[in-house]
Amino acid sequence: MAKQMTEMLKGVLEGIVLAILLGRPAYGYEITAWLRDQGFSDIAEGTVYALLVRVEQRGFVDVTKVPSEKGPPRKVYSLNAAGRSHLDEFWRTWSFLAERLERLHKGGK
Repeated sequence: MAKQMTEMLKGVLEGIVLAILLGRPAYGYEITAWLRDQGFSDIAEGTVYALLVRVEQRGFVDVTKVPSEKGPPRKVYSLNAAGRSHLDEFWRTWSFLAERLERLHKGGK
């Protein structure tokens, strides 16, 4: 089941991260720690950081550099209007798919 979970998670991780950022701005390690606390223990920090680079390049987040007690400044990501719109689309798609999958699971058409 772990491999299947990992593969399925890859497809929805962007939406999950954007949903986290809807709640509050965060930096990469905070997001990774939250995911692990929620049971997504196989999530690698590198995966989250690569995803954050992609959503930044796509214009879904704003980035602020804040001083860090240890090392270089941290990049704090916050969801912007384009990101909220993309997240809304993600949830519409998720609802559509979840509804159809639930029907299949229950043996319906």
